[in-house]
Amino acid sequence: MSAPKKLHVKTGDRVLIIAGKDKGKKGKVIRVERANNRVVVEGAGIIKKHQRPTQRVMQGGIIEQEGGIHSSNVQLICPKCKKPTRVGRKVLTDGTHVRECKKCGEVIDR
Repeated sequence: MSAPKKLHVKTGDRVLIIAGKDKGKKGKVIRVERANNRVVVEGAGIIKKHQRPTQRVMQGGIIEQEGGIHSSNVQLICPKCKKPTRVGRKVLTDGTHVRECKKCGEVIDR
């Protein structure tokens, strides 16, 4: 079995959802699941979970929580130009690999 594929988004990135029932919503990435190519975005992909009362959760019932969205359905919002953009990979002079905005060319993470 091979290692999980690297994704174009990381935890904490602001993204735009470009497909699915939440198309057009913007939010922050809470969690990245590289094994399934999915991301969990704050306030998007809401699912209903039927929760049984337990020692940890005294109140049972139907709980709404964020579900996973396939990584191909989200697009990174560049922190500099504030536009949804594709992500490129670039090697700096010191040999580190960074992500770059395809619209403005700015390095996204340092």
